[in-house]
Formats: sequence, structure tokens, C-alpha cells
Amino acid sequence: MWDDARLLFLIALPFLGSVVVALLPRDARDTAGAVTGAVALLASLIVASFYGDMAGAGVVRTTVAWLPSLGLDFTIRLDGFAWIMACLVTVIGFLVVVYARYYMSKRDPVPRFFSFLLAFMGAMLGVVLSGNLIQMVFFWELTSLFSFLLIGYWHQNQSAREGARMSLTVTGIGGLCLFAGVLVIGHIVGSYDLDQVLGAGEVIRSHELYRVALVLVLLGALTKSAQFPFHFWLPQAMAAPTPVSAYLHSATMVKVGVFLLARLWPVLGGTEPWFWIVGGAGVTTLLLGAYIAIFQQDIKGLLAYSTISHLGLITLLLGLGSPLGVVAAVFHLINHATFKCSLFMAAGIIDHESGSRDIRRLSGLFRFMPITATLAMVAAAAMAGVPLLNGFLSKEMFFAETITEHVDSLFDEALPFLATVASMFSVAYSLRFIIDVFFGPPPVGLPRTPHEPPHWMRFPVELLVLACLLVGIIPVLTIGPFLHIAVSSILGDQTPYYSLAVWHGLNFPLLMSLVAMIGGVLVYLLLRGYLTTGEEGPPLMRRLRAQRIFERILVAVSWKWARQLETLLGTRRLQPQLRLLICLALLAGIYPLYIEGFGPRRLSFRTLEWHGFDTAFALMWLVGIACAVMAAIQAKYHRLAALIMMGGAGLSTCITFVWLSAPDLALTQLLVEVVTMVLLLLGLRWMPKRIEAAGASARMHVRRTWDLVVVITAGLGIAMLSYAVMTRPLPDSIAAFFAERAYTEGGGTNVVNVILVDFRGFDTLGEITVLAIVALSVFALLRRFRPAPESIGMPEQQRLQAAYDTAHPDRKAGDTVAEYMMLPRLIMLWLFPVVGVFAVYILMRGHDMPGGGFAAGVAMSVSFVMQYMASGTRWVEDHLRILPVRWIGIGLLTALFTGLGAWLFGYPFLTSHFQYVTLPVIGKVPMASALLFDLGVYSLVVGATVLMLIALAHQSIRSPKISRKGAPPLAGTGGR
Repeated sequence: MWDDARLLFLIALPFLGSVVVALLPRDARDTAGAVTGAVALLASLIVASFYGDMAGAGVVRTTVAWLPSLGLDFTIRLDGFAWIMACLVTVIGFLVVVYARYYMSKRDPVPRFFSFLLAFMGAMLGVVLSGNLIQMVFFWELTSLFSFLLIGYWHQNQSAREGARMSLTVTGIGGLCLFAGVLVIGHIVGSYDLDQVLGAGEVIRSHELYRVALVLVLLGALTKSAQFPFHFWLPQAMAAPTPVSAYLHSATMVKVGVFLLARLWPVLGGTEPWFWIVGGAGVTTLLLGAYIAIFQQDIKGLLAYSTISHLGLITLLLGLGSPLGVVAAVFHLINHATFKCSLFMAAGIIDHESGSRDIRRLSGLFRFMPITATLAMVAAAAMAGVPLLNGFLSKEMFFAETITEHVDSLFDEALPFLATVASMFSVAYSLRFIIDVFFGPPPVGLPRTPHEPPHWMRFPVELLVLACLLVGIIPVLTIGPFLHIAVSSILGDQTPYYSLAVWHGLNFPLLMSLVAMIGGVLVYLLLRGYLTTGEEGPPLMRRLRAQRIFERILVAVSWKWARQLETLLGTRRLQPQLRLLICLALLAGIYPLYIEGFGPRRLSFRTLEWHGFDTAFALMWLVGIACAVMAAIQAKYHRLAALIMMGGAGLSTCITFVWLSAPDLALTQLLVEVVTMVLLLLGLRWMPKRIEAAGASARMHVRRTWDLVVVITAGLGIAMLSYAVMTRPLPDSIAAFFAERAYTEGGGTNVVNVILVDFRGFDTLGEITVLAIVALSVFALLRRFRPAPESIGMPEQQRLQAAYDTAHPDRKAGDTVAEYMMLPRLIMLWLFPVVGVFAVYILMRGHDMPGGGFAAGVAMSVSFVMQYMASGTRWVEDHLRILPVRWIGIGLLTALFTGLGAWLFGYPFLTSHFQYVTLPVIGKVPMASALLFDLGVYSLVVGATVLMLIALAHQSIRSPKISRKGAPPLAGTGGR
């Protein structure tokens, strides 16, 4: 139980901290840093507390029921490999927070930055600790979302916006591919549980869908870890603040792809497709990234391409398919996180204290910042693989693995040479970073005179460089136990023997290291003159830029092709769109008959049993049909008449529900009809008029005839389908299930409401979420909407009234309107508390009688609608503080936390509980937890409806501003 609580709290802690920090004022820089640091440190301590379990080769697992009937549970699974990754996420996250506290400017909204950073930390922990593949994909996509926000943090910078967009596009598409691959794996295994998937390796590899699953999963992993040909997004993401680069692009986000490859290595690895795809992408990225890094003029650009290269090294090791390759990959994953994070921080210090990252402008910084320079040189040496540093040990393992035979091919034979060449490039760009930045003449023309940073800004770099030294000198004592924990959790019984000794004697890996270091020095010396004066980018590849190819593809797909399809198939007119939809629906209905044949057996109809004829009901339907037909006829040129006719059709539908004993539907239909009519009237007020032409052309007659044929055919088709369904016995349905269990399991006798808030509560939660998004979108769109000039002027009746008022000296403009509205205004003002009480009444009774949160929310919205109609926009907003966005937020959170509350008692998400509660005077009252969920629905519906109402009502306030630009003035409107 204690382990369960710790794991759940570990996942929730960063997200809770993110919310707290987001609520801080913009200038609360110190408070935001302190809270974020405390959250990261506490998360690190929680992860460290599991060391005893991990040392014993244990797996700590906790499961919270989510959708158990679908095999989806919220599962947190901590083994050795996940523990190592969680240590990197939390410990390096804490160091980045300390560093960012001094790096970020006081002018920046620092609380927002730390809020995004904590949310990203939570998403990363969710990925590495997920015990369910669907859950892992969810957190995977969250990392893409929060990295987008972090990369684009300086959104006023165009390069930051473009880098964030490119990152989200590439990794988001990869995430969709991963999701599809996970679905295929789940189909093969029959479960998404990670333990069951890891135990079904032979089943997956022998399945006919293995290659499909492999390609989809690898697309997700390779895009996330910036592997060729998807490597181009990572250098563009360097427009982010340096703390983001140090955290996301060295130790966490870019490691998620290789983490997934290592996690699924026992399941997907060891086959020829795995070797060629993963190994080929890895070696290409290793060479390409190292080569391009040499010619970068921006320090962060150099480090970005070196990160791509080292990720390619890890990918290649995992692609080789041997257990020793996995050991080397995990070891280098840890080592790379330490030295690369320290290098990014050092680059940020140089930029922060000198004002530039351009290597051509920087030189001789050692004399200005000797401590920072020393730390950066040690970290760069570790990146180059210099002995007695951690990078040397994992690179030796890499060399040893490349000379081992894997697949009998030319690629396998060339691998040692390719690895040596890539290491030469690594030494060359590391030397360039050290010599060109820290040695040479003093820099000239820098924005600021370089100097050492504050000690606590440099402290994270010191700690990480110390780790590089300790691991490189005494690896068995420092990293040995942790590496064994991680590797054994992946390989299990296949864990091979490996040595972490610093000296293995004179062997081929050592010879390859010596050749790489000597060759790297020569490459740097040969290119030094060119690099000092050269342009940005490598020779022979300067014009071939993957990001340009990506942008052109994106423009072609999202704009050119989309525009062509829109021109071919789309139209801005609603009528052709409806015509196309109806024709497609007809084809969908005719196609099954065409496949099965049009014989009499298929088209036979049974005779209806006659139970009498109700004249009133039939007349009511005839009125509804007439209203619907007239609404269609009048819709184009007489919108108000069409709207009235639509109201008549809606009222007929409402009466039908009552007639057929569906009071819940009737109540909801009536309330929605009222609100919809008012909102549509407000919207139509600002639509431009349409004048019907005097004569109709032959083309118009043909189109109208064709439309008439289409709608008659569709209507007959629906009538035939309805007749066929009603003349056949109904199949067994789930209606009996709900009717029998509504009271015993849901605690209510109103079956409809119990279904909405209990049995199908998850669907309702999704629906109200969509409603909230729609309301916010409508409000955002209408804020930018400006009416057409011809619709700004007052209607004719108001103009006549205003003219009458101004013609009489004892009256002022608007008096006539006020006199006309005096009695209705008084009635509507008095009805406000009455309707409010009615809304609460149908909310409270909804679980047992017709009503519920949705109907109550619409009813409460009616009361606000009446206030706007009676008193105008300005008066209502001066006297009523509605704040609809808060209503939406409170409603959504109430519904969500009602579902989460079930977890506290060990039940699945949104499980309802009910019992009778004895109240004073009243006595026993049935109470269900679903009432809280219904309360959330009520609050959200009120907020969403009123938000759209406000968006429409504010047009009357804005319109006078537009009228001054050419439209006739609105005299006497009073903002109504």
C-alpha cells in the first residue's frame, strides 16, 4: 500500500506543482523557482527511495481500475530500467531548475516557464513508469505537447515558433504511428499490459503483422529521438531557452525514443528487419550528425548535431540485436545525459555572460571564466571519449560490439570502420568547441564583457562534471550497481557478463580509440582555417537541408493540395455541401442492397398492425411537417420566418416526446429549443440581407429541380427504412440491462439520467469536454467577427422609434423602446430567481425523475438570456458578475474529480455510490455521488451557453465603433 501511494504521488506531484506555479503572479520569479525546485527535489527523493526494491531485482507495480471491461487500467510499473530513467528525469530536472532560476530574465513570465517544465517532467515520468502501452502513448503525446510549449516559450521569436511547430509536427505524427503500432501489438497479444507484452516476444515475432507493428513503432521511436531521416527538427528546437535544451534535448525527451527501443527490445528485437531498419538508421544518424556538427558556428547547433550523433550511436547498439549491445546502449544513454546536459548549461552560461553563441566571435574565454571553461572542457573531453571519463568507457563498449559479427553482410564488416570515422568526427567537433571558444586572443565586439556566473548557476555543471569524472575513474563503485539494475530488468536471464574495468589491455577497441583521437585531431587541424571563416553548414551538403524539404512537403500537403481539393470538391456555400452529404448517404444506403441483390426477399415489407388512428397526434405531425417544409423554403431569403417555422417543428418534436412517454427528452428539447432560438436570433441580427432576384434563370430551375429530386428520394428512403424496422421484431437490446440495474447499481429511478451520469459517465465526460471546447472556440471566433457594413445600422422599426423620440423635445432617444419593454423587462427581472430555483429543482430531482444536470444548466441559461434581453448587455454585466469561463472550468473539474474520487476507495474511474442520508426535518433522502458529476455538467452547460450568449451580445457594443468608419450611426441603442 505504501509503494502504491508513493508511485501515484510521484506521477501526480509534477502536475500538481505545475498547476500551483501557473497560478502565481507573472513577477513571482523567486517563488516559482523555489516551488519548482522543491517539487523536483521531492520527486528525486521519492525515486531514490525505491533503490532497495530495485537492487533486489524487483518490480513495483500498482494498478488503478480505469476501464477494466476494455482491459485498460492506469498501471504504474517501476523496474530497474524505468528507475534509472526516472532518476535522470527528476535529478537532472532539479539541476535544470536551479540553473534556470539564474538563467531566465526577470522580464520573462518565469512562472509560466516553470509550470511548463514541471508538466513536462510529469509527462516524462508517465512514459517511463507506464505499465500499459495505451497509457504510455498518452503520456508520450503529452511530452510532445509540453515540449512544444517549452520550445516556443519565447513566442515573440519567429525561430522559436517555427522550431516548436516543426517539433510538434514531426513527433506528433510519430506518436500517431506509435499509437497504431501499439494497437497492432495489443491485437496480437490480446492485451496492452506491458508485462504480458514483454512475455509474448515469440508470439509477436512469429505473427504475420509483426512487420507492420515494427515499422509503426519504429516510426514513433525514430521521430522522437531525431534519427535519420527525422533528425532535422532537433537543431531547429535550439531556439528554446538553454535550460529547455539542457533538459529536453540531452537527458529526457530525445531519450524517450531510445528508451522505447530498449524497452521493447525483448519483444521486437533480434530479427533481420529490426537489424536493418534500426541499425541502418542508427549508423546513418551517427555519421551524419557528427559530420554536420563539425561545421556549426553556433555552440548550441554544434551540441544539437552531436546529440543527434550520440543518439544514433545508442540506436545502432540497440539495432545490432546482441545483449552486450543493449548493455552498451544503456550505459551510453546514462553517460550522454550527464556530459551533454553539462555542456548545454555551459553554452548557456557563455551566452548569458557574453551575449553571443557564435564560435567565430568567441575566443580566449578561459581567461575571463576559468572555472566554467575547465568544467566545459572536461565535459567536452567526455563527449570525445577521452580516457578516465565516462564517455570513454561506453565508447569502448561500442567499439567492442562493432567488431563482433552479427549478420553476415558487407554492412557488418564495414561497421568498425564507420564507427571509427564517426568517433574521429566526434573528437574533431569536441576539439573545436574547446580550442575555438576558450583559447586564442580575447574576444572583440561582444555585447557584454564575459565573466563567471553566480555560483549556484554553475553548481549543476560542477555536479554533472564530477559525475563524469567519478564514473570514468571508478566505474565499478559508482555506476556499476545502477547499470546492473537497469540492464538486468531488460535482459533478465539473457544478461551477459560485462566488465567496467578502466583498463582491458591492448585490444582492438583501444586501438580504434587511439586512431579516432589521432584522426580527430588531424581533421580539426586540417579544417581549422576553413571553420574560422567558413559559412554555416557542411560542405557539399550546405544546400541540402532536411528542414527545407520538410517545409516544402508540409506546404504542399497542408496548403497546395488542400486548396486543390477544396477547389475540386469544396464550396463556401452550404447548399452544395448538404447536397453532397445527402447523396453520399443515399449511396451508403443503396450499396448494401446492390451487394446483396434487389430481390423480393430483400425488399419485402411486413404489414403493420392497426391500433387505431389519433387525429390530434396526426394533425400535430402535419403541422410539424408543414413548419419544416416552410422553413426549408424560406431559409434563404426570409431567415426570421424560417426560424419561426423551425421553432414550430421543434415544438412538434417536443410534444411527440411527451405523447410517447419520454418526459426527459421533452424537457430537454423544450429548454434547448428556447435557448437555441434566442442565440440564433442574436446571430441573424448581424447577418447581411439577401434580396431575391426578380426572375430565376434556367440554371437555377434545374438546380432546384435536382435538389427536390434528391430530398424526395432521401425522404422516401428514410421512410422505407423506418417502416422496415418498425414492422420487424426488435432484437435483444441493452435497454433491459439498464432498466433492471438503474436503481440497484445506480441509485436512481430515472433510467435516462442514470445512464448519462453513471453507466455512460465516461461518454458524458467526453461530451461536456467537447462542449467546453466548442464554447471557447465560438467565443474566440466571435471576438474577431465584425458584421457586414450593411447589417450594422438599426432595423427600420428602431430607426422610426428613434426618429419619433428626437422629434419631440420632451423625449430622448430610446424612450419609446424603454416604454415598450417596461412590463416585459419587469417580468423577466422577477423571473430570474424563479427560473434559478426551477433549475436547481430539476437538477436535484434528475436522478429519480425527469431533469438532470444538462436540462438544469440550460434552464439556468434561460434566466441569464432573459436578463440580457430585458436590460441589455451593459446593464447585465454591470450588475451580474457571471464569469462563464470559470463556470466551465469548475464544472469540468467537478466532473473529473468525481470520477477520480472513486479511485480513493479502490473502484474504477467514475464508479458511482449511493445511499440514503437522514436530514433534519426532511428525513431520509437518497443521495448518489453521481449528483456531484451532474453538478459539474450543470455548471459547464451554464458557462458554455452564457459564454456564447456574451460573444453574440457584445456585437451590439462593438458595432458603433465600426459604424464610424462608414456605416450609419447607431443612435439610441444603448448597447442593447
